[in-house]
Amino acid sequence: MAVVVKYVVERNGVERMTFTTKKEADAYDKMLDIAESLEILLEKVDVPLSEQQVESLALEMAKSKDDFMTILKGGKEPIAPKAAVKSKKADNVAPIEESSDKKAS
Repeated sequence: MAVVVKYVVERNGVERMTFTTKKEADAYDKMLDIAESLEILLEKVDVPLSEQQVESLALEMAKSKDDFMTILKGGKEPIAPKAAVKSKKADNVAPIEESSDKKAS
């Protein structure tokens, strides 16, 4: 029998994602912290956005924080095709729903 270490990121009592390394789990947790801060900021803007739109926009901005920081500092972000951006996802990241199915077997 093998022992597998999993790092679970939990927010408000809800398990969000599992990771195989602490570094990845910490990075994801930090990204969620940034998204929460952005939600607070976006709720104050004078643009009519639904709660779901604010959450989605904040999460996407947090995922691409380095690109946003470059642009906000006056730099130019090279335009990358969306397929290339999606291929950057880590293979060892699994949503909780998938990992909980494995526990049942």
